[in-house]
Amino acid sequence: MRFVHTADWQLGMTRRYLGARPAREAGGPTGEAQARFAEARLDAVRALGRIADEADAAFVLVCGDVFESNLVGPEVVARACEALGSFRTPVLLLPGNHDPADASCLLRRPDFVRRRPPHVTVLDTPGVHAVAPGVEVVAAPWRSKHPLSDLVGEQLAALDPAPPGTLRVVAGHGELDVLDPDDDEPARIRRDGVLAALADGRVHYVALGDRHSAWADAADDRIRHAGTPEVTDFDEVDPGHVLVVDLDEHAARVRTETVGRWRFVRHYAALDTDADLDALDAWLAARADKERTAVRLVLRGTLSLRQRTRLDELLGGHGHAFASLEILEPHSDLATVPDDADLDALDLHGFAADAAAELFAAAGRASEGAGDVEARDALRLLHRLVGS
Repeated sequence: MRFVHTADWQLGMTRRYLGARPAREAGGPTGEAQARFAEARLDAVRALGRIADEADAAFVLVCGDVFESNLVGPEVVARACEALGSFRTPVLLLPGNHDPADASCLLRRPDFVRRRPPHVTVLDTPGVHAVAPGVEVVAAPWRSKHPLSDLVGEQLAALDPAPPGTLRVVAGHGELDVLDPDDDEPARIRRDGVLAALADGRVHYVALGDRHSAWADAADDRIRHAGTPEVTDFDEVDPGHVLVVDLDEHAARVRTETVGRWRFVRHYAALDTDADLDALDAWLAARADKERTAVRLVLRGTLSLRQRTRLDELLGGHGHAFASLEILEPHSDLATVPDDADLDALDLHGFAADAAAELFAAAGRASEGAGDVEARDALRLLHRLVGS
């Protein structure tokens, strides 16, 4: 039996750094980057649908978080249903922590129910569901955003061994206890119980969602997270895939298919010299698919005022090409220390030269932690204006 394992579509997701930039900023994202990101999530859904159809899969199993929340707007629901309508393969949707099967459940909302294609089934009832001849899915839907027990473990404990000739797939959402160190989290999935259920034949594959990075258990690779089909954050490991699973009673043969096209990249750079700035400029220029790439820079070092002005101009120039380009300030440690060459480069005279000298003195004290930090910013602006 072949099926497609996926999760965490997060349709309707927004990202702060893809929003409109303030007018005072020279570079960075524009509002249309968010629209392109939202469309890319639907493109990934359409792509995995084509993969399922071409693979002649029995069904597509979406293990939670189909939507970013139960509060997304009707336009998100309508476009999601249009994308699902393009599938020929049956689709099973499990409520997760972002879209739990509570009183506000989007998957029960009238606008979704009215538009839902007939080949789409919502697994909002816990327990065993016969989904094809000789195939059962054991659903463990989230019924609230903060469950107080191991939902997968509860379903496994209620199972007898699968009938002969029947394959059982668990559909769950949440972190295994070996992946989540929080001992106070009651909803963690107990790995020992999952391994025992696989060993004694109660189930044959455990399909999980919630972890946005693809993952297979080293003890039994029939326990898997599919990851998100399109990247959602900077700390994800190898997102952008779906899993095509060929399953029998003894083993799962899993093929990874790539559907995501966006990249979220964190880049570390030491900046102390003009050569370092050249290297950063070259690295940014070499990125492919900038319109689908968000970059966070972690910068450390010491720059002169002239060099810091160049950095600002460099980031402003590249920023328009990227979906997002920003300095991750909490993790950066980049000092700006004016030197004599900075003052000479301004080539000012009279009152303007005296004012600049006072600003330089104040900025120099600021770099040592004792002066006027605003003086340094004023000098950066002055350098930019004189240079233009």
